[in-house]
Parts: sequence; structure tokens; C-alpha cells
Amino acid sequence: MRRTAGLLLTAALLAGCSGGFPADPDGTLERVTGDALRVGVTANPPWTEVQEGAAPSGLEAEIVAEFAETLDAEVDWTAGSEEVLIGDLEAGELDLVIGGFTGRSPWSAQAALTTPYTTVPDERGEPEPHVMAAPLGENAFLVRLETFLLEEHRDVLP
Repeated sequence: MRRTAGLLLTAALLAGCSGGFPADPDGTLERVTGDALRVGVTANPPWTEVQEGAAPSGLEAEIVAEFAETLDAEVDWTAGSEEVLIGDLEAGELDLVIGGFTGRSPWSAQAALTTPYTTVPDERGEPEPHVMAAPLGENAFLVRLETFLLEEHRDVLP
């Protein structure tokens, strides 16, 4: 009886929270869906390749294009350095940043790093998980992206 009451209380508290769960305080998932996914990309072959006058290519660029299709969104690419792109992500000017980031990325205080979607050996043969960078706190967007990555691209190899 106590357990049932506890579950009902928890459900009531969750239902009482405003908006959905998980939520995006800045509405990233809702804004992107059916519109544009603003993606920062920095060159790091074979994960990402950037050439002037052409759309980015590479494994992660292809994955992002597929993710955008699931949202009925067009990808609006911005090429740049990691530092500038992560700053743009923090400022709300980008929705996602890719560039062959690993779980050891120094950007975890400035961005929400996804759950690793693949792990490959590094230069020393040690397992190295790969991640993407999303805006901090945009949890509905992050959950949607991570679900896509884990369902569609788990263990993609370069």
C-alpha cells in the first residue's frame, strides 16, 4: 500500500511539472523540428571533413544529416574551430557541434556531451568513445539525439 502511494505521489509530482519531460528550456527540439538544425563542424577526418564551397562530409556529417531527416529539418552548417563553435553553442547560436569529439573532450563544462555512440581504438590501442556536443539543459533534444544515435548508429566504425 505504501509503495502504491509512493508511486502515485511520484507520478503526480511529475505530471505537475510544467511542460513535458524531458524538457528544453530554450525549446531546441520544437524549434528544430520541421525547420533548420544549426550544426557547427570542425575538421577531424574521417569523422568530419570540411572543404570550402562544399557541404561537410565524413561519418558524423552523414549521421547528423540522417538525424535531421528524422526531424524533417534541413542542416545549416557552420564550419569553424572547436573553441569558436562551442562558444556559439553556449550562446544558443548552434544546436549541435561535431568534430570527432571523444569522451575525454575538454568541453564537458560548456556542452552536454552525448552518450558515446561508438568506441574505437585510439593511437595507443585503448578504447576511445566518440560523442557529439549539444546545448546544456536542452534535455528533450539531447534524449532525441541520443536515442537516434544508439538505435541507428551504435558502433559505427571509421
